[in-house]
Amino acid sequence: MASLSASNHVARVLSVANHVADVDASSRIANSWRRCLISHKLDPARQGPPQTLTEAEIRHVAGPMEETIRLVTPELDDLARVLRDAGYCVNLADANATMLLSRLPGEADARMFLDWKIYTGSNFAETFEGTNGLGTALAEEKPILVHRDEHFRAQWHIFSCAVAPLFDQAGRLAGAVNITSCREDLERAAHQLALAVTMEATRRMEGAIFRGHFRNAWIATVPGDGGSGLIAYDDDRRVVGACRSARALLGLTDGMIASGIDLSRYVKFDHHATRGAGEIVELHHGDGRPLGQGHVAPPLRARSQAPRRDAPVDRFDALHRLAGRDPGLIRNVKRLRSVGDHNLPVLLHGETGVGKDVFARAIHGASNRARNNYVALNCAAMPESLIDAELFGYEAGAFTGARREGSKGLIVQADGGTLFLDEIGDMPIGLQTRLLRVLENREVWPLGALKPVAVDIRLISATHRDLGHMAEAGAFRADLYFRLRGIEVRLPALRERADRADIIHQIAREEAPSCRLSDEAWSQLAAYPFPGNMRQLRHVLRLAGCTAEDGVITDADLDLPPFGGRAAEPDLEAAERATIVEALRKHGGRVTDAARALKLSRATLYRKIKQLKISF
Repeated sequence: MASLSASNHVARVLSVANHVADVDASSRIANSWRRCLISHKLDPARQGPPQTLTEAEIRHVAGPMEETIRLVTPELDDLARVLRDAGYCVNLADANATMLLSRLPGEADARMFLDWKIYTGSNFAETFEGTNGLGTALAEEKPILVHRDEHFRAQWHIFSCAVAPLFDQAGRLAGAVNITSCREDLERAAHQLALAVTMEATRRMEGAIFRGHFRNAWIATVPGDGGSGLIAYDDDRRVVGACRSARALLGLTDGMIASGIDLSRYVKFDHHATRGAGEIVELHHGDGRPLGQGHVAPPLRARSQAPRRDAPVDRFDALHRLAGRDPGLIRNVKRLRSVGDHNLPVLLHGETGVGKDVFARAIHGASNRARNNYVALNCAAMPESLIDAELFGYEAGAFTGARREGSKGLIVQADGGTLFLDEIGDMPIGLQTRLLRVLENREVWPLGALKPVAVDIRLISATHRDLGHMAEAGAFRADLYFRLRGIEVRLPALRERADRADIIHQIAREEAPSCRLSDEAWSQLAAYPFPGNMRQLRHVLRLAGCTAEDGVITDADLDLPPFGGRAAEPDLEAAERATIVEALRKHGGRVTDAARALKLSRATLYRKIKQLKISF
């Protein structure tokens, strides 16, 4: 049956070349198939894995992109977290379609990608692999979805790929962000939505690249039909850089930028509007026509001036921001401050999606280990057969298929810094024993090694499981549990947070900065229980920002599926709480004004504030 299917596909591809196929002969897929047949001389029936680089070759190829990789990795990791549960593998590739960074999904799906060699080092250039998301997007420099049998080679028909090209600070092609799924239950429309999310994430990565490159320049964000553009300029308002969309919007060229052209020929704004970082300003074209609202951010040197003596920098600022106005989290941050730099293990407990990794990074950043590595491993996302080698490392020739030069394990990579083990409740019992030995002896034995390697790590673990009950039931080592639980921090679910309304507004500003929420959309967000917590909220608002028309997110833009197998019943208390918090926020905490706006007596409002435990 497989060979028959392959034969049918070959016949279909050949018919496209002869313009008699059952697909749109002018479509991008058809044009790519013709390139593969005529220009690249490829065989659609060819079997075999993609070309894969050795580790030394990967380092050589990745070297020139080291700074780009560093700047985009946080956003790539966030995209992987959003799409992991849907079975997507997320990759960053260079302009030649070599995957340089891979984030695999859960265990069952991860095994498929590993078997088919879709991971770091694999090359999917269209000239080698035919029509595929990564190779074709790079060949055409446009986003694309290649769904199952749209691939040129028949063997790739089990996959669907959505890819967005990545452009650098000068508008040059730098690589691409690729998401690939092997799930048969996802229709094309679902992949199209995932592509929209990927394109938005890629846009933010391009912003990070631009801001990183021009960190010592002023940066203006200019609105446009195809998305906002970024322009960098110096203290004399001479343009020193412009991203791809800004070049298209304003007609800027390399020659104009190299000549140090005056910014005011293209964009004008109030000269006093550059006093604050990220300030919203009214922009005009050079001829005075309104351009819309934008942002102006000062150079990094202006933002990083020595702090005033009366405003010292607090290394716990990131943790305090994450705690927001939630009383329980505020108490936990105070506990973490009291622990200080003592090397106590931290155990984070919370539902999936509450931000355990983000919290762990903030703990690392507040410690005296912040200058050293923060290394993370999701124990649930790594197949049991691979987690041992990933965590503990191995010597050259330790097992069949091992790298020739061996591999440092994550524990050794975290030496002097922090090791974060997410979903540690899913770690196999055998590995728990080895981890306990590392914590007790402060040394690790790589597979095949003749002697141990001394390590100094701070361990932060996270789980959504009840490790205490698991230890009592024998499903988790009790001695390891008490080792991990130096200080335990519970991260509340989004629906439980006292500052839920603040969080929704903040994440809306981050994920859909050019949009505003309609009253109906706000009511839905305030009442929805968000079983996926922060991750789901970010995903929902990111997608809504892509689909919103005229800059307004309506209830129709919110992808809020039924929860628990039935339509989610409105949480009336949460909705009432959110409404009161919003009124207090709008009126600067003035209860009298908020009560008048809510059409309540002041006494009633005070009673509800106490009843709902609202702090302001």
